[in-house]
Amino acid sequence: MQEEPARGQDRATAPEPPAPSSSLLDELNRLASAARRLFGAQLQLLAAELGLARSAVSWLLVAALVATVAGVALGLTLLGMIGALLAVWFHSWIWALLVLALLQVLLLAGAVAMFRRCMRWMSLPATRREWNTMMRETMRRAESDIQNDGAGEGRP
Repeated sequence: MQEEPARGQDRATAPEPPAPSSSLLDELNRLASAARRLFGAQLQLLAAELGLARSAVSWLLVAALVATVAGVALGLTLLGMIGALLAVWFHSWIWALLVLALLQVLLLAGAVAMFRRCMRWMSLPATRREWNTMMRETMRRAESDIQNDGAGEGRP
């Protein structure tokens, strides 16, 4: 019976080995904290990029508007200059404006005729067949790329 209390005293006074679970928990906590910092930084970067993209889209629209206005203004200026030159040549503003209007009507008719011709070319059977063939080949390539990528995922 005396051996039992001695064993209990040995257990109480013996130093306990360090618990591996506490160091593992510390490591897991540090890993989780690092992951939170990393993903937090990624989210901040994403928010900044989205803000820049939103700003870029606004500036892009402003630049497109300015370019359109400048192009129209240039066109009107050139038409005015041509009208003034025609007025000097014909010695009459009325004849100059009539010739200018005739040139604009001819330009508009040419643009409409070219548009109609292009639409007709797109509707021809040979063009439709080529278009369909091109679309089928593109779809086939995309499907084969997807299959190849899916098969390649297991490879190192």
